[in-house]
Amino acid sequence: MFAAITAGTELATDIQSGFLNRLQLTPLRRVAILVGQMAGATTLALVGALAYLAVGLIAGVDIKSGAPGAAVLVLYAVFAAVAFAGIGATMGARTGSPEAVQGVFPLMFALFFLSSMSMPRDLISIDWFRTVATWNPASYLIEGLRSLVITGWDGTALWRGLAVLVGVLVLSFWGASRGLATRMART
Repeated sequence: MFAAITAGTELATDIQSGFLNRLQLTPLRRVAILVGQMAGATTLALVGALAYLAVGLIAGVDIKSGAPGAAVLVLYAVFAAVAFAGIGATMGARTGSPEAVQGVFPLMFALFFLSSMSMPRDLISIDWFRTVATWNPASYLIEGLRSLVITGWDGTALWRGLAVLVGVLVLSFWGASRGLATRMART
């Protein structure tokens, strides 16, 4: 979530300050702008994932999928951060307002709160909450990550989470690219 807000806020700040207008005078393509914004989000996500993994291991977490699972866990977390950064970039490109991008945070928080983030779906006793968590794509993201630590290599949870991530990545980067196409129309 923080990667989405950070990437989108920075892009919106570049738009609002006129920096993007100055870039229109160069042969720079919009994909290069998106890749540059995502490089920062990727670096932040990698550092954060490694820090969380280190703290977990120091605290005594036993990763059931072993050392290869820990590596996949870090890669999965970075991929998730980049996919969600695309949502922020879409909002930043469409609105051009850092405040509007930051206003998305409560919606994303609600999306994760109404997922299986706090508890596995089979342990949720409230029917409506379990139904919402089942339909919520964020649940499958979280369950993919959770499976590497708790159950080991659960192929079903991993491919479902990966499918959600690929879907979010493709849609969000398409939206961000379309938003930048409008912003970077040469006059």
